[in-house]
This record gives sequence, C-alpha cells and structure tokens, in this order.
Amino acid sequence: MAAVRTSLTIAAMNTTSASTSSALPRIAVLATGGTIAGAAPDATNTSGYQAGVVGVGQLLAAVPSLASVANVQAEQVASVDSKDMTLALWTKLAQRVNALLASDEIDGVVITHGTDTLEETAYLLHLTVKGDKPVVLTAAMRPSSALSADGPLNLLNAVTVAGKAEAKGQGVLVAFNNRIHSARDVVKTSTYAVDAFQSPEIGALGWVQDGRVEFQRGVVRPHTLATPFVIGDAWPVVEVVTSYAGVSRVAIDALVAAGVQGIVVAGTGNGSIHSAMQTALAEAAATGVAVVRSSRVGSGHVMHNGAAADDALGFVTAGALNPYKARVLLMLALAAGLTTAAALQQVFDRY
Repeated sequence: MAAVRTSLTIAAMNTTSASTSSALPRIAVLATGGTIAGAAPDATNTSGYQAGVVGVGQLLAAVPSLASVANVQAEQVASVDSKDMTLALWTKLAQRVNALLASDEIDGVVITHGTDTLEETAYLLHLTVKGDKPVVLTAAMRPSSALSADGPLNLLNAVTVAGKAEAKGQGVLVAFNNRIHSARDVVKTSTYAVDAFQSPEIGALGWVQDGRVEFQRGVVRPHTLATPFVIGDAWPVVEVVTSYAGVSRVAIDALVAAGVQGIVVAGTGNGSIHSAMQTALAEAAATGVAVVRSSRVGSGHVMHNGAAADDALGFVTAGALNPYKARVLLMLALAAGLTTAAALQQVFDRY
C-alpha cells in the first residue's frame, strides 16, 4: 500500500491564533494500523475487533486537543495488524522516517503501531534512524471503538513527547500509558492490560502527563546517528527457536538446510540450551551460521561464558535483549558484513 499524505494541520481545526500555531512544534504522524486503529461491532468488545481499519484522519479527529500541542502532518503508511509486520514494511517505514527527519519542515515523528511487534519495530528504528529529532512510537491495547479506548490519550502523549526538546537525542522512544520508554528496553508484558509495555530490566526513562514531560534518566548505549547500521533492500535470513524440555534438533537441522544466516535461541534461564539442541547449534556455528543465545524468561540478561563454553561453541550472547530484539540486531549486523562470533559479540555488547 502506498503511503497516503493527509493534508491536515490540526492547529487549523480550532481557533488557535496564527502566531500560536506557528510557534508549535511540527510533528509528522505516520500511521501503520494496529489495535489503535481497530474497530469492533460494539463498544464493550475489546478482543473481537479488526485491527488497522480506522484511517489516520479519524484517529487524529478523535483527539482535538492535539491542536494545542503541535502542527500535525499525517500519513497513512500502512494499515496492518502488526502481527503481520514484514521486512519490506520495516524498510519502507525506516526510509520514510529518515526522509522526514532530514526535512527542515519537521521537528519530530510519531508512529502509531500495533502492540504485537511494536518493540521490534522501535528497536529497528532506534538502530537505523539517522537523525537526533524525536521519534516516538505509540499504540493501544483497546480498539478505537472501545468504551474506554486508550489510543487517543496515548497518541496525545506521544505527540507531546515528540515536540519536547528534552526528547531530542534520546533515540527512538515509546510513549504508552503515561510512561516514556527507550526502544531498546521496552517489551510487551501483558495480553490485555493498558499498562502492557514495561522496561523490566532498568525501568522507564520518564513520564508524560497533562502536557508535562519529565525524563529521569538518559539513554547510554549508542543509537541512531552513533550506529553503523543502515536500512537496505536485502535482509539476512535469521530465525528464532526455543529451548524447552524434550526439544529435538529437528528445527535447527531444517533451518540450516534452508540456508539461514543466523539463529537466535530463546534459551531457558540464563540462555541455557538443551543438550540435543546445543549440539545441533554448535554444528551450525561451525558451518558459518551465526548463533545467538538469548532467554525466554522475560527479564534479566544472558551472560557470556567465554572460552569455557560460548567461545568454544562459537556462540554469541544477547545480554539484556530478548530473542526478538536480538534477531533485529543480528540481521542488521550481518547485513553490515559482521559475521564472525567475535565481531558479533562486540556488537551485542555495544548496542
């Protein structure tokens, strides 16, 4: 679906003076679908809805107070359920964000997204956006038709954050349920709650409420302009597997036969792997397949065991990245020509 530019400046929708309007930050809102743009047959239905059916113009119209926060330029980049996010759409979205950030007419970007893969998209952009202007993702756990939809306030807060000078240089952010998270740290932790997004290892960066934005810590690891990663048309094939009681090596052997370039394993505990699967992964690593150990636990970090284990087996460890974010980083690193275990470990230790 081609991006549709919506000629809409929210500030012009009310009686805000021209001088006040011109002083407001200029924010581009890119809509991609998701629950925030979902609709159900009735207002009490928060699960049996269709995602991505409400257009960006309708999303903005539901938040008239945006007119006092920013001059908004809106685009419909896609209309998908984020469970169906594709690598091609990632490429398209990242390229559009970079084009907008390069424009002197834009002060920040907000992206409305589905919650299912938001953390992956956010981290991808965190590593590939080439600008220091704010980029803020937001979403909703309830469709726009719900009796107590959370999308309008999340959208208002995201635009508020994107327009603040304090958000500049923080990398890609996620504004959700009044909290501001770093794209590297944030994960979805609930299937239904409106506070579904958390940063379980080290907490949120700050908060946004009633127009006030406060950051209580900054982002430390390199991102955006400080990374070598760029979006291209070709994506290395990287898949995720899980270790569990009684797992076999069948999936590993099938992936290697299919020609994958990388495998991320969601291990138990501290990224531990069932012996049958570990043997298969070590054999895969010996043939040049990149193997990264992460954890299925949900928080904490996977320690690198050095020469005693990981180095001997040719494995890389993901640190605090969950398996799905580890896949994003591994794809970008492989695309950048970093293929040895030593080089990849440096990437995971740095980013």
